[in-house]
Amino acid sequence: MEAAAAASAALIRQADGLLVTAGAGIGVDSGLPDFRGPQGFWGVYPALGRARIGFEQIANPAAFAARPALAWGFYGHRLNLYRRTVPHAGFAILRRIGEGLLQGAFVFTSNVDGQFQKAGFAAERIVECHGSIHHLQCLDACHDGIWPADDYQPQVDEEECLLRSDFPRCPRCRAIARPNILMFGDCGWLAERTDAQETRLHTWLRQVNRLVVIEIGAGTNIPTVRMLGEQSRGRLIRINPSEPQLPPGKGVALASGGLAGLRAIAACLE
Repeated sequence: MEAAAAASAALIRQADGLLVTAGAGIGVDSGLPDFRGPQGFWGVYPALGRARIGFEQIANPAAFAARPALAWGFYGHRLNLYRRTVPHAGFAILRRIGEGLLQGAFVFTSNVDGQFQKAGFAAERIVECHGSIHHLQCLDACHDGIWPADDYQPQVDEEECLLRSDFPRCPRCRAIARPNILMFGDCGWLAERTDAQETRLHTWLRQVNRLVVIEIGAGTNIPTVRMLGEQSRGRLIRINPSEPQLPPGKGVALASGGLAGLRAIAACLE
């Protein structure tokens, strides 16, 4: 760990821009579940386990059409959870690293939880490649609008994973609204918000000459985040407790949880 952290610090010192890439594993140190495997998922949502409903089935637009109270029970619980979760100290370490570089930092995350914004990262420098639970769209696709979920306060029976309060509604047609999240089997996700985020990222990347990428908690099951770091022109620092392997010569791997790895790097930078 010490040697890898020191090598990571050396890569950061020579950089002029930081790209933070993050998967579900970055939230574990904040107390968020990562839903690893069906048993882990059902441990968080026992009602879905009793019904043998997997993550791919409930995180699916078809669930909103067939069983909207169950679907919004699941997403309403997650929305409430993310709203009350405090980002761990590793987010502040990443912010400090970015603030010390000429071109600052940009974030690319597959997480829909809004934790980077909550930790103080500028919204205009974040890409949420799977969308955001803090934004809504019409389930019936009556229009292509995306709006904040700030005013929606779901009341959820957590034991049964059922929404007990009113559904969020489309302001135009009054149909049920759904999260603006890319789900499994999803042909109706409105990507305009994420597309605009990605355009800003590519503009920023053109300004960076010496890029360093710090990847935290990105797995291989859905490898979008890992592939971005590996295919970037910058050097990659991968922090992952179970899948830290890197392409030869690409950078440095820390077989560690996110917060522990970031603290080790911060100690070397100091």
